[in-house]
Amino acid sequence: MTDSSLPPSGRDSLTDDLRWRGLIQDSTGPDELRDLLDGGRATFYVGFDPTAASLHVGHLVQVATARRLQLAGHRPLLLVGGATGQIGDPKESAERTLNSPEVVAGWVDRIREQLAPFVSYQGENAAQLVNNLDWTGEMSVVEFLRDVGKHFPVNKMLAREVVRARLESGISFTEFSYQLLQANDFFELHRRHGCQLQFGGSDQWGNITAGVDYVRRRGAGPVQAFTTPLVTRADGTKFGKTEGGAVWLDPEMTSPYAFYQFWVNVDDRDVARYLRFFSFRPRAELEELEKATAERPAARQAQRALAEELTTLVHGARETAQAVAASQALFGRGSLDDLAPETLRAALAEAGLVRLDGALPDVAGLLKESGLVPSMKEARRVIAEGGAYVNNNRVDAVDAAVTPADLLHGRYLVLRRGKRSFAGVELRS
Repeated sequence: MTDSSLPPSGRDSLTDDLRWRGLIQDSTGPDELRDLLDGGRATFYVGFDPTAASLHVGHLVQVATARRLQLAGHRPLLLVGGATGQIGDPKESAERTLNSPEVVAGWVDRIREQLAPFVSYQGENAAQLVNNLDWTGEMSVVEFLRDVGKHFPVNKMLAREVVRARLESGISFTEFSYQLLQANDFFELHRRHGCQLQFGGSDQWGNITAGVDYVRRRGAGPVQAFTTPLVTRADGTKFGKTEGGAVWLDPEMTSPYAFYQFWVNVDDRDVARYLRFFSFRPRAELEELEKATAERPAARQAQRALAEELTTLVHGARETAQAVAASQALFGRGSLDDLAPETLRAALAEAGLVRLDGALPDVAGLLKESGLVPSMKEARRVIAEGGAYVNNNRVDAVDAAVTPADLLHGRYLVLRRGKRSFAGVELRS
């Protein structure tokens, strides 16, 4: 990706824009942060630990903020924790299960590939991908204890909220030392790349400020930091989760269609906030979308704008066009024949996909098998009343059958009851 592919920032003050978007929760010094962000080019870093094979939508705040800072002229260092990913940041519930170095290394490579499209690697503020295993892996235990550990008062480490929560149930020295490793990352990036700023999620505030303090104790700096808020849902459920689990950035783990639908289905109470967090549209346009949600919520204009923008950013324009086409075609507003088989299958899997072997039942039997109706009697009633569709074609006969010629891509059928309830059938043989 070249610099010319990045849209202009269109803002006078980066700090003001970040605050308007609600992207600064805590900072080491508001005035110093403003001077750094609005005063010229700064080098910053944000880190991602490889705790799974893919990033998920919860990481998008950090990824989008990094892109936002680069668009304003700052230089990104995107750190993937090949070392810290082997240790694990303490969580309040229990000790983490450690993954093997080989597994972590594989996840590092996958996540680095996922991060690559979000920033530009050309120009004066070209982004760089870094791995903390490059400096942590070559450090001996004695060096770690003398050069790093000496600068960390244990009483301050014990005061960290997550550590206090784990003291009674127990916390290993491995997880207890995580803070030192992350703090040393900031020092090494400052030393090697002139890094002046770190940001991360608000749950990382203790680790981040420990890094700022450590850089100062080593006689370097000054450096600054800020945190973004944790993304939440108005209904209290966890952001980035669906009935099928986490919403991943990897298309093999969450299809582009499912990714698109996640954003289309965002609650009206959340969409304005999510637009500010994730969208790169101008402020005036975002305010118009907020107004549209308040005045015409059923149109879901803001949700569709957010879904199209983020799906394009993560998966590209072609996959977005397919996701939009599938959304329209499944409800009779477009051609099912134009959908790629992988897009069609992903869409049907989201709705409910019945897999059948051998001969296909008649339409009434398919409606029952798919769960669109509870009984054959109800299926026949729906057909008789003109409410049943196969591949968007209304079924007129109660005893109507389907043939192999009706199968999309030789194996799929789209069933619909009424205007909004649909399901899929896949013939496996």
